[in-house]
Parts: sequence; structure tokens; C-alpha cells
Amino acid sequence: MSSITSISQQAAQTNHNYLDKLLQPIREYLDRVEINNQKIAHLLCQLIPDQCPFERDVKLFGHLLFHIPAMCKLNPLYDQFIGLRFRALTFLADVCGEDITGYIKSV
Repeated sequence: MSSITSISQQAAQTNHNYLDKLLQPIREYLDRVEINNQKIAHLLCQLIPDQCPFERDVKLFGHLLFHIPAMCKLNPLYDQFIGLRFRALTFLADVCGEDITGYIKSV
């Protein structure tokens, strides 16, 4: 039984490595994007959420029934999009001198 599990883990690892190799050029491109346009920076801050939009507490009459965990980490480009949003916010705050608190939700 353990040999079957070992084979399935190896196959999953191979598929994961293939996906990583396939997505690597996109990751590198997104990491190299420089923000130098105010309108583009605003657009990115509006399009890329600051928190995972899928995380929810489901309540009934004030009682917690269940919690849906954040699934954004399942997105293989999650870190690149968050970095892009951060660079856009930094550009707006540091270069343009804008107040970015409207783009940041309070916890």
C-alpha cells in the first residue's frame, strides 16, 4: 500500500514541477513590472483585493456555523499579484503623495 502512495506522491510532485516551470516566465514578468503611472496604480489597487474575498464566517442567529478558509494561496500567482499591488500602493504614497488608506481595509 505504501508503494502506491509513494507513486501517487511522485506523480503529484512531477505535475507541480511542470506547473511551476510553465508559470515561471509569468511570475518573472509580474515581478519586473514597474509602476510609474498614477492611473495604472489606481486601477491595480482597485482590481487586486487586499484580503482574500472568499474567506467567510457563516453565521445563523449570531452563532458561527462554519468558517470558509482563505483560498487565495491556492492561486499560483498570488504572491506576484500581492507584490504588484504593494508596488502600486507604494508608488501612490511615496511618489504621488496620495493618501492610500481608502485602499486598505481595517482589520
